[in-house]
Amino acid sequence: MTEEKIVLTPAEKEFFMNEALIEAKKAADNEEVPIGCVLVSADKKIIARAFNRRELDQRSTHHAEICVIDQANARIGNWRLTDCALFVTIEPCVMCAGAIGLARIPQVYFGASNPKFGGTVSLYQILTDERLNHRVQVESGILEEKCAEIMQTFFRNRRKK
Repeated sequence: MTEEKIVLTPAEKEFFMNEALIEAKKAADNEEVPIGCVLVSADKKIIARAFNRRELDQRSTHHAEICVIDQANARIGNWRLTDCALFVTIEPCVMCAGAIGLARIPQVYFGASNPKFGGTVSLYQILTDERLNHRVQVESGILEEKCAEIMQTFFRNRRKK
């Protein structure tokens, strides 16, 4: 597999982030932290989709990004996802940023930042760190308000309980 940059229009980026938001809503419906993710192939088709599943699966590592990477690896039969773009509603944490780099995903788009756990821009810049052998193109702010709102609503409702 060769690394192929996927050129996306602003409308396509919003479309795929809306698909990630659908996954985030599934997480919220299951009392999970509402983070959703989709992985898009070079031909602009969604090849995997997932949401946070830590409570459902009782697995601490079952963040949306880890689940989507696992699905895609199984689907294409390769651990390298070099011709894909990942869309996630919230900035990847340190663990997920590491997994994205290890999977060789070349492009990451996220909605809202994660000031407490962000491994991409907020606290750490793992995906663009020049000391590492794989760097990722990162773009933030895709449907940022919608992505932030679903998180804020989830935690506001959780505090009320």
